[in-house]
Amino acid sequence: MKRFHFSLRPVAIMRAHRELCAREALAAAILACRRTEERLAATRGRLADLETIIRNSRRGSFRPADGAAFGQAFRREWTAEIDAQKQVAAARAVLEKRREACVEANRHLQVISRLEEKARAVHRQETQRIEQAEIDEMAGRRASRRRIASP
Repeated sequence: MKRFHFSLRPVAIMRAHRELCAREALAAAILACRRTEERLAATRGRLADLETIIRNSRRGSFRPADGAAFGQAFRREWTAEIDAQKQVAAARAVLEKRREACVEANRHLQVISRLEEKARAVHRQETQRIEQAEIDEMAGRRASRRRIASP
């Protein structure tokens, strides 16, 4: 009985490697997206704190220098929030690309896996057919010996 040999095994190995790389890239993109979302949340928290400070400072007497400083700080934090939103949007776009690449790599790997399964099934059937032919041949020889031996 000959061993099973899948001629596309090198292709399967390469596609499995590509899928693994795509999964790792997806994991890195998920981590980067999560980090950018955390930075956005931190920026929004700082902006909310600054708004509270500005609101509380308006209860007392008005100081123009403090008002100007708060205005500049607010603009900086607001700009930082907009930048963080842009980074989150970019990270999500990268995440979506990585997800699509991972799905595509998995699809390519599944094609090869199905081909291998079909090839194994054909090999198994061929092997069973050969074994059955050998068994039939041995049974035929025994039967012919019995006929010759019992005249």
